[in-house]
Amino acid sequence: MANVIDITGLPPERIVFAPSPLAELGAALHALSEPGHHPGLHGWVTATNAALKTDLADRLCEADFLWRSSRSDILLPAHPGSTLAEELDELDKIDDERFVAAAFEISCSATYTRATPSPLVDAEERARVREMAAARGPRQAAFTDRMLTDPDGLRVWLRRLLEDCEDAFFGDIWRRVGIQLAADARHKTELLRRKGLAETLPATSIALSLDEAQDGSGGARIVVDKLARGRTTAFASPGDPGVTFLPTSFGWPHLLVSHAPGWRPVLQYPVASPELPAPATLELIQQRLEALGHPMRMRLCRTLARGPHTTGELANAYGITSPEVSRHVTTLKKAGLIQTRRRGRYVLHQLDLQVVARLGSDFLEGVLR
Repeated sequence: MANVIDITGLPPERIVFAPSPLAELGAALHALSEPGHHPGLHGWVTATNAALKTDLADRLCEADFLWRSSRSDILLPAHPGSTLAEELDELDKIDDERFVAAAFEISCSATYTRATPSPLVDAEERARVREMAAARGPRQAAFTDRMLTDPDGLRVWLRRLLEDCEDAFFGDIWRRVGIQLAADARHKTELLRRKGLAETLPATSIALSLDEAQDGSGGARIVVDKLARGRTTAFASPGDPGVTFLPTSFGWPHLLVSHAPGWRPVLQYPVASPELPAPATLELIQQRLEALGHPMRMRLCRTLARGPHTTGELANAYGITSPEVSRHVTTLKKAGLIQTRRRGRYVLHQLDLQVVARLGSDFLEGVLR
């Protein structure tokens, strides 16, 4: 599975790397509402939540469906501004129908990749949105009703909420991380200019790659290694072709792709840092889980975890033939789960404990990506 963005015919200058205060605020709000996704931020989450005034905390709970399970497109600007106020001004220019439809994309949309009518003008869509919101609890149901009956008033309320977040905690955050994100965006922009997109994408995230047609047609696609499946084009917004990359300090392990019909594709990627582990590919994670799914290979791992053993030793210990052991060992080795070394005329196999220890976190990072 993967998200794919067709960039055939797109000029390189239409691929933009830039920091976004609004997108980073969205990432911070997501971490506050889902701390289990971000174990490295537990200290910050605890301290920030404890310092929030009761009124602000209650208002954040009302609107958290915009950033809790995923991020609404309204929080991922295709044209980042230098300040949160500047980006909120641009958000105010979106008409009510488009704004409300985007707000409900994640939690109330039947499908993200197919355009649906705005619930402000379509009675059937409005009823469906209300029903889905009600299933998520009274807070979202009340918020949804307010947005449907008074979108202008709700948008003023939401802007004030985000401005209050800036005053309460995000202003200090942005002064600290904004410089780092701007530096990363400049570096990626320069890398794109000098080395091209094929080298820039994996330098941005190991989950990103460029798939170029080999038939000389000039076709090219950005491939995002995610369990979710989606497809769009850099010309999704006809009047605004391009792709925007937004670096984030708070976003790991998520790699977000915004590609709703009619919207310019936007990717938010976590900025690499020494304390963050390099993500494993989903194919490798699946290969390792499947390798451990066989009961005999699990038993072999039990022995190999305790020390190095030869094929003959394993065959004698488990009462199977050496060729059977070799087949199982080959599967484990292809999955990168065991190490092999030669000692004289003997070949010794041993479980790679560090790789196995990371398997759980690799799986979690993969499904949260």
